[in-house]
Amino acid sequence: MKKLIQTIKNIFKIEELRTRILYTLGLLVIYRLGSFIVLPGIDSAQLANLQNTASEGLVGLLNMFSGGAFGNASIFALGVMPYISASIVIQLLGVFVPYFRKLQMEGESGRRKMNQYTRYLTIAIICIQGPAYMAALHNQIPSSAFMAVNQLGWSNFWFNLVSTLILLGGTMFVMWLGERITDRGIGNGISLIIMVGIIARLPYAITAEAGEKFTGNGVGGPLLFIVELVILFFVFVAAIALVQAVRKVPVQYAKRVVGNKQYGGVRQYIPMKINAAGVMPIIFAQALMLFPLIFSQFDATRGFAAVMSNYTGFWYNFTFAILVIAFTYFYTAVTVNPTMMADDMRKNGGFIPGVKPGRKTAEYLDSIMDRVTLPGSVFLALIAILPAFAMILGVNNQFASFYGGTSLLILVGVVLDTLQQIESHLLMRHYDGLMKTGRLKGRSGM
Repeated sequence: MKKLIQTIKNIFKIEELRTRILYTLGLLVIYRLGSFIVLPGIDSAQLANLQNTASEGLVGLLNMFSGGAFGNASIFALGVMPYISASIVIQLLGVFVPYFRKLQMEGESGRRKMNQYTRYLTIAIICIQGPAYMAALHNQIPSSAFMAVNQLGWSNFWFNLVSTLILLGGTMFVMWLGERITDRGIGNGISLIIMVGIIARLPYAITAEAGEKFTGNGVGGPLLFIVELVILFFVFVAAIALVQAVRKVPVQYAKRVVGNKQYGGVRQYIPMKINAAGVMPIIFAQALMLFPLIFSQFDATRGFAAVMSNYTGFWYNFTFAILVIAFTYFYTAVTVNPTMMADDMRKNGGFIPGVKPGRKTAEYLDSIMDRVTLPGSVFLALIAILPAFAMILGVNNQFASFYGGTSLLILVGVVLDTLQQIESHLLMRHYDGLMKTGRLKGRSGM
């Protein structure tokens, strides 16, 4: 405890780090306040039915991502999911379309152009999701709740149009908050916004599960609730291990002569993460799984939409797991470049025993990355579908979402990434880091 208190003091001694943390917290507070601002023209007192609906199934997951803004009919109801969906499409275009592939290789200028295209596509997606969300509101809450229609005499068309524009502005403002946090704060802004929304729903989830177990409405009673908390702890530890697990590939450095002395080769390692893609594959996969729900206007009662809306069904979880595995490979291929690694190794006089430098080394590293990624992607998929098994065993829907799945991995990944950045700031100024064990990347180095 004394070590932790001293570390916190060290954090606030560094003016830049202190400013970044306070700036990040301030923008996150603004986001949370905005999630309680109801769309103009809607009576907030009549949203109980919508909030009950938004606590179950896929709609509950969407509500969790938005920190409850979805169930509050807030101006931030759509959250950052349209932006994430647009990011998926743009990154896929970067693989299959030569123009976008060229932009990816242009450095900072290409990144700015791709960000601009992502914003344009986000607007297009909101133009689809906004009317769908308004249709859901009309289906879920009484007609008397629409004060703009009943008291001001607006038609449903104009009310829905104005509300869609407000939802568009709310999502773009949340995107702007995320970009400001990334540029001037600490951590990745979009990821932090999602994480804050998830944390905001955690007390409600624990309260709902405890209420069922202690009142006798749930299966197992208080003892089972304690067992659930213990299991949740071990799942949390497993998620941390998945995010941090690294496999080291041996690299033999060639002999070199310095003056009259000859130095032999030194056996070193290239660290390759079992889950190099972090939490992005599961976020991307979850965003795609929400599309059937969106296009069915949240009335998934038949056909493909019904199958994809069954949160505990086989085909939903099978499709979800396959998407997680596929996006893990895709995101790893985008973020890890074996050719660049092989070139850097050759320039530094290094080689892998039995493998020729250059193209052969790149192919070898690529094959190693494929083998390393496979167990990591499968483990990631298993954690992603754990909430479905928890629901089948009688755990409350809201609390089950924290048994692995998107919520837990986002919490673990974002917290570790933020701690790594704080750790780097401390170590650059010769302060001890946040963890004695040195398992954070900022402390141990690559």
